[in-house]
Amino acid sequence: MARTNSGEQMGLDLGDAALNDFITEGMARVESTLQTSLSTGESFLTDKVRHLALAGGKRFRPMFALLASRYGDSAGSAGDGAPAPAPGQVINAAVVVELTHLATLYHDDVMDEADRRRGAPSANARWDNSVAILAGDYIFAVASSIMADLGTDTVRHFSETFGELVTGQMRETVGCPPDEDPVEHYMTVIQEKTGVLIASAGFLGALHGGATEDTRDALFNFGRNLGQVFQIVDDIIDVWSDPEESGKTPGTDLREGVFTLPVLYALKEDSAGGARLREILTGPVTEDALVDEALELIRASQGRERSLADVEHYRRRGEAELSRLPEGAVTTALRRLMDFSLERLG
Repeated sequence: MARTNSGEQMGLDLGDAALNDFITEGMARVESTLQTSLSTGESFLTDKVRHLALAGGKRFRPMFALLASRYGDSAGSAGDGAPAPAPGQVINAAVVVELTHLATLYHDDVMDEADRRRGAPSANARWDNSVAILAGDYIFAVASSIMADLGTDTVRHFSETFGELVTGQMRETVGCPPDEDPVEHYMTVIQEKTGVLIASAGFLGALHGGATEDTRDALFNFGRNLGQVFQIVDDIIDVWSDPEESGKTPGTDLREGVFTLPVLYALKEDSAGGARLREILTGPVTEDALVDEALELIRASQGRERSLADVEHYRRRGEAELSRLPEGAVTTALRRLMDFSLERLG
């Protein structure tokens, strides 16, 4: 992926040269702090906890935290003009969010029995489940150490964030109760597992940038809706993507027994296709022929259209939160982030 400016790890130009420079400089400091924080400790620990960090990643959450910090009292009108470098507390808050994200990946890979992550062997595949779990736990300890210097407001907020993350993972693991709508259950899960950590990045960036409570609230809510859009778009890509363009193999979620939003909509259809899909999808599907058949049934359903309607719903909700913020380079950049998520659909 081209590394050209502020959104370099996402291939995204934020539309303002000064803001691009601000984010580029801030992201370099985030990366340096991230790697340094994971390099402290016994060598038999550090090679394992740095494994996924060295494998790369979009670092989307830290970038959002840095953007959110531009609404603070030292940034002027939403970050217009030549901004000063991000305060150290903003960098540390961004690192805490990314460390938490990394730790959850270690644990998710164990629960999903994943073999690869970010193009590299997952920690559980390279070592074993116990090592992967302990590596994730250690990363949480590193994040907690950094967080301790950010104040009680940050600790309190992050305790709520972490509680919601675990609730979402537990909700997904336990599964949808018989008397609950699977679509509503799934929407809640992705809100808790995906949306809340993106929302927290916006909140903490704004908090440590000195933004007002109303601004922090708007950025938190925008992050929630942005997270929903990102996840649903990923769900659509898993079924309809061209492997040559996306680098993803269609049906990966089906093979892992994960029924994403388009699949859930297709399963609800009162049709021959829906009935056959319900016969096939009783759990993980490992036979190539059945995966291909399931994909064709999903593609013939209204799953994509209904999922796109949900994407538009959350996009509008995100835009409503942005309307609470002052217009300027940063607000324009946040709109670009939302547009970027939609452009991945091709």
